[in-house]
Amino acid sequence: MEYRQLGSSGLRVPVLSFGTATFGGGNEFFKAWGATQVDEATRMVNLCLDAGVNLFDTANSYSRGMSEEILGKAISGLRNKVLISTKMTFRMGDDTNDIGSSRFNIIRSCEASLKRLNVDHIDIYHMHGFDGNTPVQETLSALETLVQSGKVRYIACSNFSGWHLMKSLSVSERYGWSRYVAHQAYYSLLRREFEWELMPLGVDQGVGTIVWSPLSGGQLSGKIRRGQPMPEGSRFGQLGSHGPASDPELLYNIVDVLEEIAGETGKTIPQVALNWLLQRPTVSNIIIGARNEEQLKQNLGAVGWNLTVEQVKRLDAVSEVPPVYPYWHQNGNPELNTRAIK
Repeated sequence: MEYRQLGSSGLRVPVLSFGTATFGGGNEFFKAWGATQVDEATRMVNLCLDAGVNLFDTANSYSRGMSEEILGKAISGLRNKVLISTKMTFRMGDDTNDIGSSRFNIIRSCEASLKRLNVDHIDIYHMHGFDGNTPVQETLSALETLVQSGKVRYIACSNFSGWHLMKSLSVSERYGWSRYVAHQAYYSLLRREFEWELMPLGVDQGVGTIVWSPLSGGQLSGKIRRGQPMPEGSRFGQLGSHGPASDPELLYNIVDVLEEIAGETGKTIPQVALNWLLQRPTVSNIIIGARNEEQLKQNLGAVGWNLTVEQVKRLDAVSEVPPVYPYWHQNGNPELNTRAIK
């Protein structure tokens, strides 16, 4: 297993982590992802550790805490061998303050996650989304309290806009507080908008990227093909796409090239799609999910080899889409952007 620095921090993480949103299946939405219970979760954790994957990602909102509870039981007796990443911000109850990144909710949510996970600290604590109703200073001050108390080792964010992240980094610098070392973001061959603003920011500010949904909700699994019906029981078929619908032809064209390269390399389509991501700037880690042990074993096969430069260029070309303003305008002035990521 390859390990990389998490952004500009001193923490080294495996390039793959295991996402546990499939643990629990506490409601219809999460049942469509998976409903893994303790026994199978424990086997999956051990499979990951055998492969060198020691980072496990969860969130308090996954099945309203059930994912954290099951993960906590699955890692029982293994705390010194694993890194735990969890998140908070989204609604967890009916109370007015059961949502957001206020000091009140951050401290309470962290304490609840520690209890569900049955651990004394969280290695990477994410703000799951940006809370526009709470001052950034309040959020970061509360996170600094958790870091200073030893309950959190590193802080990170998820699903932020560029200005959300840059403002947060500026506030941390102003007060000498802990800064976000990573941004957990949606990024794949099918959805490359991350490259327009957030990736250059990550390069400039030393913020690592932890990629969620690297196969775009299963669309890049190879099961969705031109002229073929949607596979029964697929997660994408039950949940739909993340965000606005993608151009079907773009998806089909990408899968066609993925299939060609899979044949050239002897790998699977998902393994090729994941390996492409591992060669992108700022990417420290990719979260892989699995409904069962066989899916997990297949996803673990995305490491230990690399696509050729020519294969990467083919995937770059087939997945490229015209950027929106102001990025197309900036790209039209290359002399002013010699350091920009192409």
